[in-house]
Amino acid sequence: MKNLFKILALVFTGLIVFSCEKDEDQAVINEISAGKISADKSAIVLNELNANDAVISFTWTKPIFNIAVVPNQKVEFGMKGDGFKKSATIDFSNDMTSGSATHAAMNAAMFAIGAVPDVVNDIEVRLKTSVGSAAFYSNVIALKVTPYTPNPDLVYPKINVPGAYAGAAGYANWTPSNSPNLFSPEKNDKYRGFIFIKDASGDNGKYKFAINQDWPGNKGDDGTNTGKLKVDGSDIVPAAAGTYYMKVDWAANTYSAVLANFGVIGDATPTGWGSDTDFVYNPATKTYVINSIALSNTGVFKFRANDDWAIKFQPKDADQTLVSGTGVQSYLSLEGTVTGDPGYKVSQAGNYKIELDLHNSAYYKLTITKL
Repeated sequence: MKNLFKILALVFTGLIVFSCEKDEDQAVINEISAGKISADKSAIVLNELNANDAVISFTWTKPIFNIAVVPNQKVEFGMKGDGFKKSATIDFSNDMTSGSATHAAMNAAMFAIGAVPDVVNDIEVRLKTSVGSAAFYSNVIALKVTPYTPNPDLVYPKINVPGAYAGAAGYANWTPSNSPNLFSPEKNDKYRGFIFIKDASGDNGKYKFAINQDWPGNKGDDGTNTGKLKVDGSDIVPAAAGTYYMKVDWAANTYSAVLANFGVIGDATPTGWGSDTDFVYNPATKTYVINSIALSNTGVFKFRANDDWAIKFQPKDADQTLVSGTGVQSYLSLEGTVTGDPGYKVSQAGNYKIELDLHNSAYYKLTITKL
């Protein structure tokens, strides 16, 4: 028994020695001096027309550590007062001590942190240096940035809807790279949007779903016509001509298509709340248009589908007065993006052209123009 205790004691002592030796081998990273960053401008206005041009340059001094390391370095952006809780970064290689950012890169960063387009935003900037899981930060500098509304066609994931119907909608038949798209506003592999099918007779209205603007990996009906998809499945046949609101869960292999033919209604329109004035699809502009309608400035109007109230386009949360010639984002009640039951107004009575651009579900656009 004594020998057993001696053996156990020796083993335990050995473990302690081994552990201590391992701890001594592990170097602790300490920052001897912090990095420091500066910029050549204190205010910038971003412009999509100059997307690929440099708009601002940063210069920095790297932090110094007590041991030799190969760090990763990024310039980090956050809204003033947020403490970088929601941040975006632009990467720079570890051999650089200065670098420029383009209009597009800066705008993408601003979009990611929630900066408001077309107004001046107070932004904080710092150098973030990472060594493994450890992060070290420089001083913080202030920057005023006026971003632009990012092109939703470039920001959000999409799938394509090629088919025999597409040519009549202003695209090309059975061409994934030139077909209407469904977008994923939540970037969660669930896509939605509107597709116009002029003729559903025979094979004229058939379609499938594709990805990456090409045929590999395309999906069609699984043959049961119950809203289920499979890779290289059958062509999908619409029930009738018209505008369809489509939803696709790409991962779950499901889809739905609901007719949604829109019109305008309200006490600001000639027929009041009694009937709708219907939109007509224009394949040249790929938008839905009412070329001329009289609107009063004493009432409101809304856009609804199928002469019913189940699907409506409205302002986000309050009645909105529209400015002639200025496009605004409109919201679909069916998607849970509308609070209450708001409507649209005009400040001046007269004849107006109304245009709905529904090609991207991440940014439905409404424009009215006084004639």
